[in-house]
Amino acid sequence: MTRYLVTSALPYANGPSHLGHLAGAYLPADIYVRFLRMSGEDVIYMCGSDEHGVPITIKAEQLGITPREAVDIFHEMIHRDFRSFGISFDNFSRTERPEHYEFAQQVFLDLLGKGFIVEKSMKQFHCDRCGRFLPDRYVGGTCPHCGSTKARGDQCDDCGTWLDALELVDPVCSICGSTPVPRDTRHWFLRLEAFQEWLEEWLAGHPEWKPNVLNYCRGWMDEGLRERAITRDLDWGIPVPVEGAEGKVLYVWFEALLGYVSSTREYFRMKGEPDGWKDYWQDGDTRLVQFIGKDNIVFHAVIQPAVLHGLGGYVLPWNIPANEYLNIRGEKFSTSRGTAIWLKDYLAHFPPDPMRYALAINAPENRDTDFSWDEFRARNNELADVFGNFINRTMKFAHRYFEGKVPEPGPAGEAEEALMSLARATRDEMGELIRGFNLKTACLKAMELARESNRYFDQSQPWKTAKTDRTACATSIYYSLQVANALRILFAPFIPFTCERTGVMLGREELHWNGAGGENLRAGQALGSPEILLQKLEEGFERVMYRESGEVSPSAETSVPEVREQVSYDSFMRMDLRVGRIAEVHHIKGADKLYRLMVDMGDHTRQLVAGLKPYYSAVELEGRKVVVLVNLQPVRLKGVESNGMVLASDDGRGRVRLLNPSDDALPGDCIH
Repeated sequence: MTRYLVTSALPYANGPSHLGHLAGAYLPADIYVRFLRMSGEDVIYMCGSDEHGVPITIKAEQLGITPREAVDIFHEMIHRDFRSFGISFDNFSRTERPEHYEFAQQVFLDLLGKGFIVEKSMKQFHCDRCGRFLPDRYVGGTCPHCGSTKARGDQCDDCGTWLDALELVDPVCSICGSTPVPRDTRHWFLRLEAFQEWLEEWLAGHPEWKPNVLNYCRGWMDEGLRERAITRDLDWGIPVPVEGAEGKVLYVWFEALLGYVSSTREYFRMKGEPDGWKDYWQDGDTRLVQFIGKDNIVFHAVIQPAVLHGLGGYVLPWNIPANEYLNIRGEKFSTSRGTAIWLKDYLAHFPPDPMRYALAINAPENRDTDFSWDEFRARNNELADVFGNFINRTMKFAHRYFEGKVPEPGPAGEAEEALMSLARATRDEMGELIRGFNLKTACLKAMELARESNRYFDQSQPWKTAKTDRTACATSIYYSLQVANALRILFAPFIPFTCERTGVMLGREELHWNGAGGENLRAGQALGSPEILLQKLEEGFERVMYRESGEVSPSAETSVPEVREQVSYDSFMRMDLRVGRIAEVHHIKGADKLYRLMVDMGDHTRQLVAGLKPYYSAVELEGRKVVVLVNLQPVRLKGVESNGMVLASDDGRGRVRLLNPSDDALPGDCIH
């Protein structure tokens, strides 16, 4: 019996989820899983937060809290937002759980015993000013492959190349900004070269995979695999379980990949079936499908298969449908860079389904795509005008003319037979597309059926036949209701909340894929009350997301300060105001009100000190655009030099609000 084990890349617990995450690894997987469940397949969907590694410690240091406190905050935030968006995991675990520690250490010892892991000396950057060895993400610099100045010591996000920190051009310590120097240290290495021949043969057996995955893997094979260190000098992580490894932990890219297995083990333990995980991870009938973004290809298509093969007896990926990037104004969505639209902000103001539809219909399946609010509004309104309108008009007609029941139809005519035939054909075509990971095209097919359903309604003219031919009217409403039910089923993987509400109106709860296109609503069946499923959006609707909470009403009493003495026009024009983006937020020891801000000014990063602690948390500030006075004379506050000032409003009652540059303003833009 074929089983499906579906996973999405474990999200780093170093910040909230953004739309780029959803488009890449989570929404596509959820659509696929929902379809499989509706098709009666045996499927489980496993994920969890990735809670170790340098991104976590960096974030914790910026927030002035411990790594454990940081992951507790962000795990709950990520999990809550996923639930609200309808991502239907069977288990969303954590790599901080003892079950994962135990399994990861067990795997390390197994591979060590088989000779696939070796201990050896290596060169690693050391920061003399900080007095510590620098894990790769504590080193920044220029990518030797594409020239990006934003590369990290483990990877260049711009070109997707996996790097060694020592390869970086002009490396700098990301903590203090000084130049680190290579020094000798000892670590444990995974002997990837031992798996190259096997990997080449295994990859050759998957010609059906996406070209981006295969091409990326071929590039790695052509360069030749080599040993990679799988331990790091850190206090935060899973301790290396051997003598002489004090102060060293398993590197996150090695142990996090094992989180899929530990999440499955945890899931079945909680079900009271402690050995149930083996059916999905150690049975050859399982199809392991892993949804990721393209920056994770090497980990899932090269390293993880090598590790699982080295262990022996584990299921290997059946498919890895990696997506390209969803960009915003041509730049990759990124938590670390702050270029993101946060899911929590969207969900605070709008329902999930319009965004699910917009991301599905604009999915970066084979190339990078760009997100814009104008495109989102167009897709939302398309969903409301086509799908929502058809359901609404059909339901209202049934209530107005047939007492809120499914009418008794006359014989189906050519138009009715063509409509139901199209519904069944759409069902079959969509099924093939989804199984082939062509989710965007499948979604388009559902919308095409909705458009054709509206055409049928218009051409059958029930508003006329209600007065002239009651049987003809009943027939057109009967078949409109049947195809409405088909649309409810076919759209369900994409917009589940809306389709659930549609089911309430139609009196149908079950979701069976093969039922789409059948006459599933019996004549005489009572229908629920009609309601508006989707609201259209006006231009500029998104501004509500960027308004600050707690705004004072214009009619409220305020304390307005007196106008200061006049300054000359020339004096004012000497002020250099520019757009900046807060890239990092740091606490200042002994300062109750001050933050140290690292602000991206487009062509450089500037350090500012701002008294914003009473008004904003560090999480709220990071990634935010601000107005900066850049030619202010430097001052030292609490021993920290501030090179400029961020501008804010003050209502005279202690309510301070940062000024917001427009949505499309870029760091470095001048303000006049």
